[in-house]
Amino acid sequence: MDEGNTVGALARRLGISVRTLHHYDAIGLVVPSGRTDAGYRVYASADVQRLANVLAYRACGLSLADIARLLDDDIDRAAHLRHQLDLLDERLTTLAAQREVLHRAWEAQQMGINLDPEQIVEIFGDDDPTQYADEARDRWGDTDAYRQSHARTSAYGPEEWRAAREDQERVGAEFAACQAAGEPADGPRAAAAAEAHRAHISRWYYDCSYDMQVGLAEMYVADPRFTATYDDRAPGLAQFVHDAIVANAINRA
Repeated sequence: MDEGNTVGALARRLGISVRTLHHYDAIGLVVPSGRTDAGYRVYASADVQRLANVLAYRACGLSLADIARLLDDDIDRAAHLRHQLDLLDERLTTLAAQREVLHRAWEAQQMGINLDPEQIVEIFGDDDPTQYADEARDRWGDTDAYRQSHARTSAYGPEEWRAAREDQERVGAEFAACQAAGEPADGPRAAAAAEAHRAHISRWYYDCSYDMQVGLAEMYVADPRFTATYDDRAPGLAQFVHDAIVANAINRA
């Protein structure tokens, strides 16, 4: 019997409290097998190994009752280690998902989107509004348009964001309808869609001039990420939107 495995010594070595060990002893989860000559409770090697399993399972989030059932099963140390690894992998996956949700909410706050994580998922779905947050701050953070957009959106609640998303969807759907109907990009219907696009930005985010809108249109065809936003709806739609916006801006000059 190793007298270095008394309750106090073992608690210090493992970084747990004496009270915890007393509790495990009281409920029969980890019971010291013997006593020292001075009468102190002392843990044998098998007791220490059982305690190590208890602490590992606790780190995996299991209750003491579940741990007791696991330890009472007739399985070897390798099986316990495998089970603990599987539990930790599951917990890490869950924690990673939770972290992603929280990080998305934090990024949204930095962008002026004051919504709960659940509201962000409900309103934006797979269209992550924070996807390009860092890039947007780096490119436009010092502009009046960025500051105006941040000030406006910071005041939006769920209803405003839902309305903004619905308005955006209507604009995109009308561009797609124009293209599907064979409307020319410089025709009156496409021009009306371009005006609706500019009005959407001016209403919900920042005052969008024709020059600024053309800059956005250039980005829609120059950056594959933005091109995909339109082309996922209909092949070639990004180019059509670009051409309609540019043609409308020229006609309005």
